[in-house]
Amino acid sequence: MRALALLLLAGGLAGCAANGGSSAGASTAERPVAMADLADASGAARGTARLFQADGGLRLVYDGTGLPASVHGIHIHTTGRCDAPDFTTAGGHWNPTQRKHGTESPEGPHGGDMPNLTAAADGTTSFTSMLTGATVPGMLDADGAALLVHATADDYRTDPSGNSGARIACGVIRAS
Repeated sequence: MRALALLLLAGGLAGCAANGGSSAGASTAERPVAMADLADASGAARGTARLFQADGGLRLVYDGTGLPASVHGIHIHTTGRCDAPDFTTAGGHWNPTQRKHGTESPEGPHGGDMPNLTAAADGTTSFTSMLTGATVPGMLDADGAALLVHATADDYRTDPSGNSGARIACGVIRAS
């Protein structure tokens, strides 16, 4: 009987691991509505982002690798281009409601503003954020959109980019 209970417990924990460590995560049957493969200026892979349809918007899940161990700003940008070395071709922050930058701004935030992510000492991160009110058709207009990771933390208030520094990883968002 005890062996059966341990077997059932192990199966339940394995199910949680497949869902991102929590029963509230993406199920194995859930399919992303959009994706982005991020790379740095040299073209080295820096992770994959998946966007899922959720109540009230899109849920972004980013599994990053090779990032500097630090806190980084992460944002959706208006143009689906990631030309090295500085990724400026991605344009400014996605801002369909014409607001100011940052969740701490009384006139913000942009539609593409998200909380900072933290990369561990080994350069990895697992990051999830809600983009309230966002839709894939709204984000992926004629010139597309990109996901960018910045060199430093976003201060959540300084317009237009939260003083989040250089763009260190970029991925073009594509419908899946």
